[in-house]
Parts: sequence; C-alpha cells; structure tokens
Amino acid sequence: MTSKKTPAVDRGAATMWAAIWLVLTGVMLIGVVEVGRAAHDAARAQSAADAAALAGAIDGHDGAVDAAARNGAGLVSQRAFGQRITVVVRVGRAERAATAEWVLIPRQAASAGPRDRIHSTP
Repeated sequence: MTSKKTPAVDRGAATMWAAIWLVLTGVMLIGVVEVGRAAHDAARAQSAADAAALAGAIDGHDGAVDAAARNGAGLVSQRAFGQRITVVVRVGRAERAATAEWVLIPRQAASAGPRDRIHSTP
C-alpha cells in the first residue's frame, strides 16, 4: 500500500480559501444590509415628507415640524407660496421632498334617496 503525501505547497490551501470566502461573504452581507437600510430610510423619509407637507398646509411651520418629528424625521427646509407648501425632510442619509396645497371645498347639503324625492323645508 502506498501513501500519498500532500506536497508542502498545498498544505493549508483549503483554510486559506475558506477564509477568503468568509471575508467575501461578510463584505457582501454588509453591502446588502446597507442597501436595505438606505431603501428603508428613503421610504420613511417620503412618508414623513408627505405627512409634514399636509400638516404644514393646515397648521403652518409648527405643524410641519411636529409631523416630521412624529415620523422619525427632521425638517430640513420649508417653503410656502400662498396656499402651497413644499417641505424637505431627512431620515438617516435620505432626504425627500413633498408638496401640499390647502384647497377649500364648499360643503354641500347631505341628502339620501333619489334626487327627485328630496324636499327642502322652509
């Protein structure tokens, strides 16, 4: 029976390759986590910007700041032009903008039933 001996050059090669693959897998995992975090921050920032713009259109600057803070964002800037407001918020490294406008819609009398049977009382 003959025994095959591994040459000295090949000793530890599997350990080296395993270490390289472990490092590469770790780097890829960190990249995936960072991309996921950036996408999550962008979605939260857009939601916070929408809420801040709506609140700012109704309650002004204080409403925009409060709505942004309640959604985990910081208000970066706010511009108002008449009844239109544009806000920019930041969550993590993501910044998003939203615009809202205050529109007054006249109220109509509530009614039920077919339109030809609605009677108005004096």
